[in-house]
This record gives sequence, C-alpha cells and structure tokens, in this order.
Amino acid sequence: MTIRNTIARLVANEDLNFLLTNRLPRHAATRFMGWYSRIESPLLTRMSIAIWQLFTDLDLNEAKATRFRSLHACFTRELKPGLRPVDPDPTVICSPSDAIVGACGPVQGTEVIQAKGFPYRIADLLGSEELAERYRDGSYVTLRLTSAMYHRFHSPDDCVVDRVTYISGDTWNVNPVALKRVERLFCKNERAVIEARLAHDDTPLLLVPVAAILVASIRLHWLDVLLHLRYRGPNHIPCHAAFRRGEEMGWFEHGSTIIVFVPKCYSLCPEIAEGRGLKMGARLLQRQG
Repeated sequence: MTIRNTIARLVANEDLNFLLTNRLPRHAATRFMGWYSRIESPLLTRMSIAIWQLFTDLDLNEAKATRFRSLHACFTRELKPGLRPVDPDPTVICSPSDAIVGACGPVQGTEVIQAKGFPYRIADLLGSEELAERYRDGSYVTLRLTSAMYHRFHSPDDCVVDRVTYISGDTWNVNPVALKRVERLFCKNERAVIEARLAHDDTPLLLVPVAAILVASIRLHWLDVLLHLRYRGPNHIPCHAAFRRGEEMGWFEHGSTIIVFVPKCYSLCPEIAEGRGLKMGARLLQRQG
C-alpha cells in the first residue's frame, strides 16, 4: 500500500478527520500557515508541494507558471489562458469558481441547509435581517473549493458591486465531515458578504466567500485591504466596482467556500446537484420566464 493510500484511508475516518482538522488551535494554525506560505524558498516550496500532493489530487498542469517562489504563489496560481470558457447565455449566471457543489436549491423563506438536518438563517450568515429578506424564497448554491483546486474566483455575470461587509469569526474546516457536526458553521466562520447587482437589470446578487482553517484571508481586487483575522475594520465597505462576466474578482489563499444567493426570479440549472464538480464559468443558475 502506498503512502498516499494510507493517508487517504486515515483521512476517510470521519472521527480522525474531524479531530485532526478542527480540534487544534485553529487561529494559531491559520496564522502559522499564512506566515509559512509566504516564505520565498524554491527548495522549501518544492518540498511543501510534494507533501501537499500526498494528501490531495493537486494537479499543476493547468498553471500558467511552472515554478513557484512560495507556497502562497502556488495556492493563488493563475491558469493558462483559455482553460475556463465562460457560458455566454445572458439568461444564465455562471459559477464564480471551480468547486464541488454542496447544499443547494430553493431558499425556504429565509432559511437554507448547511448539511442534512442542519438549517441556518440567512440573516445569521449575513448579519442583516433586511438583506436576508431580499432573497426570501430565492435560490442558493454552496460551492466548496478543495485545497487542490484553482483558488481564484470570478464574476458570475456582468455586475456592479455596491458594498462589502467583512464579518470576523472562527476558522472551522468547511469539509463535509465538519458540516455534518458543527451547526451553523458558515455563520461562525470568517466571511465577506459581497452585495452586487446584475448590470442589465439591477437584479440583486449575493456572493459570500467563507474562510476556513489555514485560509482566513480573502483578497478582493477592488479593495485596497486584505481581509483576514487581524483586519480591524471598517467592516462595512461601500464601493462601486463593475465587472464583466468571467472577470477575476479575487482569491482565497488555500481553499474554502462561496455561497451564492439569487432572488426567486432565478433557479438552479437542471444539471446542478449536490456532489457535482464544476469549473469556473459553467452554468449555475437560470432566469425564470
């Protein structure tokens, strides 16, 4: 049995997985990884990537660069041009990132599902009852980025971002094991609430990048600050940033989750289902009528 197979069997044990990825000083581990990942050493970076590949299906063949000066540069790598075509259908909202689809479907009033048996209120996630009401009876999709995936996220349609709210919090792992054990996990973790509207008709669109252990840093290109555990405000950031469909908006520094909310004039595309893998630019939500 190979080392990788042995590690895979250990990680598949849910109790051990949860223990190793959550029952440790999460903030301290996250700050350490933030420091470690920025060390510029080609040798250390190659060794770190080799170890990383023992735990994941990390494939760097799509990367624009062939060598990385740091682990951070690998985490936030760009892709070769043309590898993520964006669906051109104007009635469709596209996936903002590579991801595995998590819980998704209609919003029940203003409640959605984290995992089976674990509902949460949108207002608790967003920190605003008023904002949650805009998405009453709408649709949502949870997009999970694994550590090996392409970590940049893009505009799902032509849109304008009017406001960002940064909510500091914990750094629980956001993998399926943790989602089945920690109630309201997304409402506890560090996150950014990105309020946008579609450019062609002002339909509201909400993106909520949620950080996690070893991540806890969210870069949004239109802001001149890095949102992370040591960020002290302002927490409500008005802005006016226009994006074209597929244009890069920012990145995570390891892997995490983006939750997309739309009002009830949109629903999931028929092919979207929990567990499905998506590439950035794929069809995600479609306009009704």
